[in-house]
Amino acid sequence: MILRQPSSLLLCCLLVGVFVTFSNASQGDRLDEFKECVNVCKRENCAPGKTTEIPFLHMLLLWDCPAECDYTCQHIITNQRVANSQHIVQFHGKWPFYRLLGMQEPVSVLFSIFNFIAHQRGLHKLKAYIPPEYSMRKYYLIFSYCGMASWAFSIIFHTRDFALTEQLDYFAAGGSVLYGLYYAAVRIFRLDKLGSRKESVLRAWTSLCIILYCLHVGYLKTYKWNYSYNIAANVVLGVIQNMMWSVFSFNKYRASGMVWAMWPGFVVAWIMLAMGLEILDFPPFWGYFDAHSLWHLGTVGPTMLWYNFLVKDAQDDIAGQRFKA
Repeated sequence: MILRQPSSLLLCCLLVGVFVTFSNASQGDRLDEFKECVNVCKRENCAPGKTTEIPFLHMLLLWDCPAECDYTCQHIITNQRVANSQHIVQFHGKWPFYRLLGMQEPVSVLFSIFNFIAHQRGLHKLKAYIPPEYSMRKYYLIFSYCGMASWAFSIIFHTRDFALTEQLDYFAAGGSVLYGLYYAAVRIFRLDKLGSRKESVLRAWTSLCIILYCLHVGYLKTYKWNYSYNIAANVVLGVIQNMMWSVFSFNKYRASGMVWAMWPGFVVAWIMLAMGLEILDFPPFWGYFDAHSLWHLGTVGPTMLWYNFLVKDAQDDIAGQRFKA
């Protein structure tokens, strides 16, 4: 399954990127009235010898005078457009959100925290209900750590959008997608089982995934920061693992008749419905709740369900191994 969680959750969040244009420039940036507002603000408040008091929390999050002018002018222009019955536009690729405690997108930060907690609770569940001797346990634990790391970088990015925080967010999400494919192959094809042939295949598969990730990051960092390529790469990996888990889930349900075996399908359906929020992007309600933040909220439930599936699948696998013994 997908993005920053079950590989399917990771996929769909990135799949949305196919429908969304990423850009450092937006319609709002090109408005003459916005440019003039920023220039006037900087001239009156940020010129040498001018003293502009910036709240302490804002300074901690690296808001400086020009950034404060940019933020203030975004809302001045937005209020003017609303008063004139004109549509709200984006600035620097983002809607004009209201800050909270210096955070640029406080609701996305909050819902990213929810997802982080979902992975953290999932980690505790894996440790509590899957015995240490189960061969897939270590792969599932790493999945939890990848999920927590990915959402931690999402929290940082939505708190303050810089080139560095954006790149860390993308690299963490991309790593989670690739790891989702990695452990899906290990579980489905039972590469975790001991045996000289499978051990060789596992080593080759592990090496291939590490090399692919290094090449991916190296290309984006040293050659070109290419949004289209980044999205395409993650979507391809996500689609592959989605198909793998879907076939695995169907076959397991057909063999066992257990409803929980179909949970991966429920997760995918849930995410596909939530994905409509991103496709139907809209300005934030009350200056805080936009489609992207609600998308983050929509991934919390599927994450918890996915961990339940991993535990059930592990317990069923262990019971089957004992029965055969």
